[in-house]
Amino acid sequence: QVQLVESGGGSVQAGGSLRLSCVASGYTYSNFDIYWGWFRQTPGKEREGVAIVYTQSGTTRYADSVKGRFTISQDNAKNTLYLQMNSLKPEDTAMYYCAADKTGQLSLSRQDYRYWGQGTQVTVSS
Repeated sequence: QVQLVESGGGSVQAGGSLRLSCVASGYTYSNFDIYWGWFRQTPGKEREGVAIVYTQSGTTRYADSVKGRFTISQDNAKNTLYLQMNSLKPEDTAMYYCAADKTGQLSLSRQDYRYWGQGTQVTVSS
């Protein structure tokens, strides 16, 4: 049973930084061959992909809206995923979710992921 638990959300002023973490359980060393990353959602809008990383190679993909500001990274020894968010803007305000699956590609589409965390709220004030 795969479980994902996020932490690190909070409130920050525009221009500030936050780091989100996601700890995965239910994987072993031999099957930790997944694509995982971060999505975000605001009320009334579709959940959108923010950044994805492949555990085996470390290759990444970012949404255009966060390129140059957000950095996704992982510590495979700890089964932990991070999202460093810098130069935050009010439009980054959302619930942020960790997602994981054996998608076979760096997909930013929510329908490609079966496993989700409960979410952590990020609020950026102007």
